[in-house]
Amino acid sequence: MNDIEHFYRVIEGRRTVRQFKDKSVEKEVLLRLIRAAIWAPSAHNAQPWHFIIIRDGKMKEKLAVSMGEKFREDLLANGFSKEESEERVKTSIKRMVSAPVLIIACLTMRDMDKYPDERRQKAEYVMAVQSVAAAIQNLLLAAHIEGLGACWRCAPLFAKDIVRKVLNIPEDVEPQALIEVGYPDEKPSPPPRKPIEEVLHWEGW
Repeated sequence: MNDIEHFYRVIEGRRTVRQFKDKSVEKEVLLRLIRAAIWAPSAHNAQPWHFIIIRDGKMKEKLAVSMGEKFREDLLANGFSKEESEERVKTSIKRMVSAPVLIIACLTMRDMDKYPDERRQKAEYVMAVQSVAAAIQNLLLAAHIEGLGACWRCAPLFAKDIVRKVLNIPEDVEPQALIEVGYPDEKPSPPPRKPIEEVLHWEGW
């Protein structure tokens, strides 16, 4: 297999993994994941990202339980029964606590351009979000090639203040995503993908 074939096989072979072995992930491996993440492209090369690695069981539980309180509140507001809400919260907490590593991806606008009007400032914020997302994708691919599994979750977006408080995150740094990482204990089947013909448009729509 040549380098090109291997590259595409890595991309197509990555899976979202939610079940992990009870095995720690070496610090050196985690550093390589973050190194891969920070080599992603970013708007203005501002690199508007920060990453928080959580391995301590007590901290994982504190974060999971605190986020679970907000999750429960949202579920009830959406009309879910108390019983179903509790079950969903319980599942979410269990997933976070059982994952060997949690990585919180954050965004900062510190080095992004500043504009006096809302239109351009909103676009600048979206550019920062896209930059962080690109870094997360690099991280996910690096995890896969390291033999790790990972699951990208956007739960921090719904509980920013809670995540910020639990992890002592500065006010100008915004939690964007939570990535559960560990050695996989499952082999998910490939998810369906829309055919290229459905999503590709030549020279316009």
